Amino acid sequence: MTPAQSASRVLADAVAEFARSLSLLTSFQREGVVILDLLTQMNLRLPVITIDTGRLPSSTLDMIAAVEKHFGISVERLTPDESEVEAMVSAHGKDLFRDSVPQRMLCCNIRKVRPLALRMRGVSAYLTGIRREQSAERADAAIFDRSASPVRISPLADWTTVDVLEYTERNHLPVHALYAAGYRSIGCDPCTRAVFDGEHERAGRWWWEDDAAKECGIHISPEGRAERTVDVLLRELLERRVPA
Repeated sequence: MTPAQSASRVLADAVAEFARSLSLLTSFQREGVVILDLLTQMNLRLPVITIDTGRLPSSTLDMIAAVEKHFGISVERLTPDESEVEAMVSAHGKDLFRDSVPQRMLCCNIRKVRPLALRMRGVSAYLTGIRREQSAERADAAIFDRSASPVRISPLADWTTVDVLEYTERNHLPVHALYAAGYRSIGCDPCTRAVFDGEHERAGRWWWEDDAAKECGIHISPEGRAERTVDVLLRELLERRVPA
């Protein structure tokens, strides 16, 4: 069975189990576009959701437009609560993520996790482009992660980088412009850089931190001090914010 056939089977199983309560969550890196193309080839039209954090590279916005044109779809863009962003910036500064891991997690929480959690209320499952090869934190990623709520489904979990590249080129899919500049994982503009030879794919994400906590909080909920500290920061922030 080819990687595409295996992923298509996962998608068919996901649709059969979760029916219309299923969405594709993507930041329009190669993996998300591959999943969207597989869905299209299967004549499956699901909501396509992305998170516009307010700090995305302009090339990501261009990529969203290119994907909409290529597939003839309208992408649903989630945005953070303006009053929460304003309170966070007022309390900690625009680039608070440079100061500590908890403050970086707070920024991710306000700009990404909370908007997504609000959108996912009542949703049973979502598709994501996570691959086990991407980093040590993702090496054991389940295809159907039923410990997550909603259920997180990663149809490309077993794919290699070569699998993704070959599928993208063979099917003439749109490609994010930052890949040509040496990026291999693309997030918010100030939190992403190109990677060097020998680095893993997500080395360019929050590169000033140790490898211990390089997830934004959407995919994992790490235990320990960082989580406890960010919870305190978030609670204090929400208590002082001025409602919009």
